[in-house]
Amino acid sequence: MERGDARKMQPDYSPANPILRVIPRDQHNVSRRDISPNALRVLYRLRDAGFGAYLVGGAVRDLLVGGHPKDFDIATDATPEQVKQLFRNCRLIGRRFRLAHVVFGREILEVATFRANVDDGSGDRETHEGGRLLRDNVFGTIEDDAIRRDFTANALYYAIEDFSVRDYTGGFEDVQNRLMRLIGDPETRYREDPVRMLRAVRLAAKLDFEIEAATAAPIPQLAPLLAEAAPARLFEECLKMFLSGHAVQSFLGLERYGLLPALLPETAAALKSNRSGALRRMLLEGLRGTDQRVANDEPVSPAFLFALLLWPAYCRALMALQAGGMHAVEAERRAADRVTVHQLSTIALPRRFSLPMQEIWLLQSRFSQRQRKRVFRLLAHPRFRAAFDFLSLRLAASPEHAEDVAFWRDVQDQPGDVLAAQLDAQPEPAGEIDGEPRKRRRRRRGPATAAE
Repeated sequence: MERGDARKMQPDYSPANPILRVIPRDQHNVSRRDISPNALRVLYRLRDAGFGAYLVGGAVRDLLVGGHPKDFDIATDATPEQVKQLFRNCRLIGRRFRLAHVVFGREILEVATFRANVDDGSGDRETHEGGRLLRDNVFGTIEDDAIRRDFTANALYYAIEDFSVRDYTGGFEDVQNRLMRLIGDPETRYREDPVRMLRAVRLAAKLDFEIEAATAAPIPQLAPLLAEAAPARLFEECLKMFLSGHAVQSFLGLERYGLLPALLPETAAALKSNRSGALRRMLLEGLRGTDQRVANDEPVSPAFLFALLLWPAYCRALMALQAGGMHAVEAERRAADRVTVHQLSTIALPRRFSLPMQEIWLLQSRFSQRQRKRVFRLLAHPRFRAAFDFLSLRLAASPEHAEDVAFWRDVQDQPGDVLAAQLDAQPEPAGEIDGEPRKRRRRRRGPATAAE
């Protein structure tokens, strides 16, 4: 049976028709052994105080597919204020979604009150005229809460009193069949929160799920709605998408569903115009390396990640500026600034990452230099190692960098005095006199704005 046909024999689940199915303990693999002890503590205390309390969402979904969740979210009929009264280590956060955070050292457990879709006037909800939810603090029942969640796979509840899984939307079967399916009308749900399109791609990549046909269909048309999302939120979504070990599949998903031009517009344009495909090969090779580092529990810098993701855009901008007659060094700086500023309108890349990203780019042209002072100066640069790794990555796009990579790999292993002697013994590059670059006559050109 095809994944898309897997639910033909199931009940007619819909937001207007939530149907409770209780999956008993002997029919699922969720075990308390795999749940955070602190999460169990919160669940039991809420239950003992007379409230309903369930492990919910991604933790249940991931446990069902044999994963190891990092976060354990809890849903309850207790209000945030009631949760706070039960836990001294609790703080209330959020305006758009008011939540309780119960803090156990470095572990923070998110406790959310059941929310409803329909506001009877007693709650706190604000909707943008385009359908996007700005604030949603209307409390309801567990049935209400289930049908307002985004995907059926995220609307599963683990009950601590009998260790069952409770399903109101058909999510249990969708998890078994590895399908990402939106609850409700897909276009309406995407308009409520455009970031759901990215979440669909990210979760499908992470879990090796297919996005169900009706859920996928509106994405290419609605992709421009991402412009309405907060740039800071898109930055966080990018980190989840590319630094969680499934960057390659996430990128392929962005391409497949037409989201790349909305998220990384100048990169998408550069990849489209690069007929050889060299830039795309390099980008995918870099993302494979990122996934491998995550798998090895090695750190990955967001600066390096965005240097990779925006490199095609930088190359395209640089070529355009140089074609307009701008000097190479000035063109490099202008291209780096231009790409960064343009991308900031979509993704809020903090300066602590954008500045190192630009340094990685600007150091690339210095790897062709062999003069002693410049070699030692580059080796001492705080961004040298990241820039060298980036140069090595460029071999995936073109073998022309092989000589530079070999040279700089070798000099890193040389003692300082040996390297100095080796560099002094090199013949002077053509066009240089006494080790100093020959002064070039300034080329007259128009104002810088003419090359913009």
